[in-house]
Amino acid sequence: MDKWDDLLARIVQTEAAGARVMIAIAGPPAAGKSFISERLQAALAPEGAEILPMDGFHYDNAVLDQLGLRPRKGAPETFDFDGFELALRRVRDSETTIAVPTFDRNLDLSRASARLIAASTRYVIVEGNYLLLDRAPWSGLARLFDLTLFLDAPRSELEDRLMKRWTDLDYSTGDAEAKVRGNDMLNVDLVLERSLAPDIRWRSAG
Repeated sequence: MDKWDDLLARIVQTEAAGARVMIAIAGPPAAGKSFISERLQAALAPEGAEILPMDGFHYDNAVLDQLGLRPRKGAPETFDFDGFELALRRVRDSETTIAVPTFDRNLDLSRASARLIAASTRYVIVEGNYLLLDRAPWSGLARLFDLTLFLDAPRSELEDRLMKRWTDLDYSTGDAEAKVRGNDMLNVDLVLERSLAPDIRWRSAG
């Protein structure tokens, strides 16, 4: 059995506290969380699966400017943690359809109520950098998940992927390097060094 088949088997066998199974896909920036989440959603589609992205809870750029945090966008303190935790609890415990936000990377902003998680959804795939962060208040999120997967990759590979992410968005090489080395890699190191042990860990060879 390969790791993908093993993951699907673990998910199907997971006993959730309620009718809904909450699956966390955690890992550093550029580890492939969105790709794995979308593939997992497709595999679980017959049973009903939706993605709840942590990135939808970014503070707006105007708020970050007000707080002096715009250069650190993507760090833990630049997210609406309370709103994210409340959304997780609502999705986990509610029997009604819940609207959640998503993040538009091209526009660099969150879009409110951009995705619906129907009452009939069996599997909710939560993806984000800090789902297993061992730092308050983030460390309290782990108990909300029924199964956790952490995606890991060599630091140099993550740096290359992040550079490509920004240059693909038409950033100059210099501006991309400034963002990656001055912000993104700080977040990479935090996640790699300060995350709780997951149920499953996948490591890319690069």
